Amino acid sequence: MAEHLVSIFGTEDRVNCPFYFKIGACRHGDRCTRLHTKPTISPTLLLSNMYQRPDMLASGTIDPQSNLDPREMQDHFEDFYEDLFEELSQYGDIESLNICDNLADHMVGNVYVQFREEDHAAYALQNLSGRFYAGRPIIVDFSPITDFHEAMCRKYEENACSRGGYCNLSI
Repeated sequence: MAEHLVSIFGTEDRVNCPFYFKIGACRHGDRCTRLHTKPTISPTLLLSNMYQRPDMLASGTIDPQSNLDPREMQDHFEDFYEDLFEELSQYGDIESLNICDNLADHMVGNVYVQFREEDHAAYALQNLSGRFYAGRPIIVDFSPITDFHEAMCRKYEENACSRGGYCNLSI
């Protein structure tokens, strides 16, 4: 173990934010002490806080008074996914579409779409900017994510993460 730590000592990046680099979002936002270098082009777009769960309050917490059954929640999600996929498909071939089911402020409702070509992502960004969905502005940017497997918390994938919906790495 000590040998491993010695081999990586001094290689950690003290300038760039590792969370932003890995998941395209950071829990500290603009208050982060490290740089969030946004890519100028990428095959992946981040649509920030786009998905609104029907059992969420405006504060971003789950409404304990919500009486929605799991089937209603699933139907709502599937309708959103289908609507979004159809819209985004107009801009190019989609490699991956991920919607966060995360409760942390910087992740809640984030949508990540990876197009086959960077040009398709640029075209989508250009056409989505300034538009609204469900009465809310669409906030879209290029994302540094190119491999969603690397952006995922391994323990979260296995339902073993102790942070649950508040995991910082659960796309």
